[in-house]
Amino acid sequence: MTQFNRFAVAAVAVAGMLGGIASASAQDVVRIGTEGAYPPFNFTDSNGELKGFDIDIAQALCDEMDVTCEFVAQDWDGIIPALLANRYDAIIASMSITEERMEIVDFTDKYYQTPARFIMRDGSDISDTSPDALAGMTIGAQSATIHANFLEDIYADSDIRLYPTQDEANLDLAAGRIDLILADSIVLYEWLETDDGSCCTFVGDAYSDPDYFGFGAGIALRQEDDELRERFNAALAAIIENGTWQDINDDYFPFSIY
Repeated sequence: MTQFNRFAVAAVAVAGMLGGIASASAQDVVRIGTEGAYPPFNFTDSNGELKGFDIDIAQALCDEMDVTCEFVAQDWDGIIPALLANRYDAIIASMSITEERMEIVDFTDKYYQTPARFIMRDGSDISDTSPDALAGMTIGAQSATIHANFLEDIYADSDIRLYPTQDEANLDLAAGRIDLILADSIVLYEWLETDDGSCCTFVGDAYSDPDYFGFGAGIALRQEDDELRERFNAALAAIIENGTWQDINDDYFPFSIY
C-alpha cells in the first residue's frame, strides 16, 4: 500500500466516526479546501488572504450555485485525508484527475488542463531530458503530486528529491542544490518571470500522458456527495457558457488554459 493510500484509508476511518454531518449540497455554505502555496493558482497574499485562479474559479462557482464559499487552507500532503475527514466539502487546488485518486474521491469535470515541463539553471548543458540522459542527476518536484509519481516511476536512475511545497523546490534549483525541476508548466512559467526565477529556463518537451498526468484539474469531493458534484458541474458549465471562466482566465494568462 502506498503512503498516499495509507493516509486515505486512515482518513476514511475518521470520516466514518464523524457520521451524521449534513451534506454540503443541502447547505448555504460550501467549505473549499485549497493549499495556498501554488501560485498563480492558489497562494496567500501579503494580507494573509487566499488568492489565485483556483480561488476566483471557486468563488464564481459558489456565486453561480447561490452559496457562500468558505475557504480552508490545508497543506498539500494532507489535503485528501482532510476532505475525507469532513474538514471541508470540496478541494479546489489544481488537483489533477487521475485513476489513482478516483479510487478514493470523486471529481467534477475538468476546469483547466496544462502540461508538465522541466526547468534547469541557465548555463546548464542539459538538452536531452530522457531518463537515460538524466541518470545520476538530481531532480526536484513537489511531494504527493503527479509530477513526483512520474519521476519516481520513469526516472528511477535519477536522484529524486521531493519537497512539501513548490516554492521550496524552486529555491533549491535557484541555489544550485538540484539540477532540474519537473512541475506544471504554468506554475513554472510564473516563477521564471520573477526575480528568483530569472536564474532558470525551460528544457525539453512538454509531458501530458494521461496515465501519469491525468485528465485535467478537477474539483475533488467525497464519493458519496453526488448531488454536490452535479451542482458544481452545472455551475462550471454555466460559467464557461456565460464567459465568466474566460474573464478569470484572462486575468491570469495571455492564452486559454482550458
